[in-house]
Amino acid sequence: MNEELLRELVPAVIGILRRRGAEFAAAEDAVQEALIEALSSWAENPPRDPKGWLVTVAWRKFLDQVRAEQARHLREERLGSDIDPGVVSAADDSLQLLFLCAHPALTPASAVALTLRAVGGLTTRQIAEAYLVPEATMAQRISRAKRTLAGQRLDAPGDVATVLRVLYLIFNEGFSGDVDLVAEAIRLTRQLHAAITHPEVMGLLALMLLHHARRPARFTAEGALVSLAEQDRARWDTTLIAEGVVILQSALGQDRLGEFQVQAAIAALHADAATVAETDWVQILEWYDELVRLTGSPIARLNRVVALGEADGPRAGLAALAELDPTLPRYAAVAAHLHEADGDRAGAAALFADAARSAASTAERDHLVRRAARLNST
Repeated sequence: MNEELLRELVPAVIGILRRRGAEFAAAEDAVQEALIEALSSWAENPPRDPKGWLVTVAWRKFLDQVRAEQARHLREERLGSDIDPGVVSAADDSLQLLFLCAHPALTPASAVALTLRAVGGLTTRQIAEAYLVPEATMAQRISRAKRTLAGQRLDAPGDVATVLRVLYLIFNEGFSGDVDLVAEAIRLTRQLHAAITHPEVMGLLALMLLHHARRPARFTAEGALVSLAEQDRARWDTTLIAEGVVILQSALGQDRLGEFQVQAAIAALHADAATVAETDWVQILEWYDELVRLTGSPIARLNRVVALGEADGPRAGLAALAELDPTLPRYAAVAAHLHEADGDRAGAAALFADAARSAASTAERDHLVRRAARLNST
């Protein structure tokens, strides 16, 4: 059974049920039930027409829901039970559902979960495992999201920026359980790119590809985090890098600069350097200036400090760092890096140890602890 093909059919099947008159929440529930049935039965008995099978089973599930709500005659007279699925565009359905699932009324966590289920075709169990939460918790999150969207219609173009933020959140979750959310985010962003021409969509896709290209070198065989400066660049995926650069150049050529294009440009400069020493920190600093101008983000300002320290020296970086909020995530890690570069090994070791206590992940914590230990041992 081709599970990826099965998941790609989900948005189109939801779209068919919605065109027949089903509300989004009911259509999504019915397709989810059909998807679970397909996952358990197709391995031994795959249908000749997978999409037709999903439409038929999902429609029956929907009618069962209607009957259970004591509305069989009213709904069946209005909708009919033998409507031909017709020819529909899966890309159009995916696009509509992306915008609906990224509705501004939803919390980011709810938008991500609903997108993965309705557009990504994942089961609630798979999403729960990917986010390391109980399946019941994820089911409640999805149910709340669908209640929020009850009665919403997609009569106007959606907000591309909101969709991109949701896709970027999915991408940043990485890999957990049996679902690779990085690959899923790239797949969905490719679909969006194929459906609309927008420089920020291209910017996000380029950014994802450029970051994903470095994935093979980001961890050791034992699972330890490897910093960008220490990565074996021979392990980077040059095909993905080349594709990301081409997409980025096309986006920048439209002269409608946005934050994802800027982040992709920074990633491209890192990818272009054959060695750490060859990194063009002056250009990277200029792009961070642009990112701060566009977003005003405190995290962008913190990352700019790192680039400034590399371009103009650690003391310039430390001076700029002193102007930022010390409660920012990674503030202590950046301070430690700059103090080490300035020759203050004892101060850097203490700061790395402090940063480890507030690390966002076990891998990051262990990496910071190792850096502190290395400085203390010499």
